[in-house]
Amino acid sequence: MEYPVCELADMHFIYGRANGNGLLAKRLYVQKYPNRRAPSHRIFARIHQRLRDTGSFGHRNQDRGRNLMVRTPDVEERILAHVEEDPGISVRRIAARENVSRHSVWMTLKTQLLHPYHIQRVQALAPADYPARVIFCRWLLRKQVQEPLFLANILCTDEAGFTRNGIFNYHNTHHWSDENPHAVVESRHQIRFSVNVWAGILGDRLIGPFFLPPRLNGQSYLNFLIHDLPALLEEVPIAQRQITYFMHDGAPAHFPLAVRNHLNQVFERCWIGRGGPQAWPARSPDLNPLDFYFWDHLKTLVYSVPINTEEQLRQRIIDCSNQIRTIPGIFHRVRRSWRRRADVCIEMNGGHFEHLL
Repeated sequence: MEYPVCELADMHFIYGRANGNGLLAKRLYVQKYPNRRAPSHRIFARIHQRLRDTGSFGHRNQDRGRNLMVRTPDVEERILAHVEEDPGISVRRIAARENVSRHSVWMTLKTQLLHPYHIQRVQALAPADYPARVIFCRWLLRKQVQEPLFLANILCTDEAGFTRNGIFNYHNTHHWSDENPHAVVESRHQIRFSVNVWAGILGDRLIGPFFLPPRLNGQSYLNFLIHDLPALLEEVPIAQRQITYFMHDGAPAHFPLAVRNHLNQVFERCWIGRGGPQAWPARSPDLNPLDFYFWDHLKTLVYSVPINTEEQLRQRIIDCSNQIRTIPGIFHRVRRSWRRRADVCIEMNGGHFEHLL
């Protein structure tokens, strides 16, 4: 823990009175300032050496030994050349290569109006995916124009796996303290478990969550559609169920002929999916509200506390889902985002569009 400058000055004064004897300096300091925090006897010598080396009681500059303010045109040109050759290069590496301070590199980049930006992870696309995504988005927007409540009448569905370890963003996780608490997060547990969760969004309703078998196949998915989905939709008014569009992605369990025949019969060919009346574009989680909103939000809430048992994981999923469904107007905002995503997807000819949102 750092000391105020006034205390550092007093320590240095006492160290001089002790004629450079750290143990004696500590005793004299404690006697003179009994209400202050007692420092280690070693800190007196460090303060004295720091003052001699740097001219101040502050910490030594990490770039000491380099020319801290070397910013000649040649150096700046070489710094910019490094960035142009490798936009992902670090300031530390540039400073090491040019033997200048990191501050000099930062100032050069700032002067040239260059800023560091985080990289976004996106779904890899195949060449055939681009036109399929445009076709789907145009169809979606055209239907929305014809029927203003069309998006609200689509039952968007998806499945997601939840494990014990869950998700943890180390880059954005901090622990503020006046001293290093040496906080840790346990991972790679020997006892592991996972659950497979189905959920749907219809209008302003969150349907589910529902726990599926760990390994989903065509038969188990068909059993879910026949026996479990009708019970999940019981609270939906019959008038809305009659005009509902069903949507799922192209997962293998969704594609068997028996599944497609069942959806044709129940939803009267008003469904979206691989091999369906309206094809779902492959590799497009950015166009499914469950993927681009719900799962990430739900997992952030679920894993905000340590998970120790499968029963606890299941209960956290239920509780956090109930928490999300009570957020006022949340699904209206999700549909608005969905329309915006369809627009920019068309603008990008089916390519990645996250940078435009």
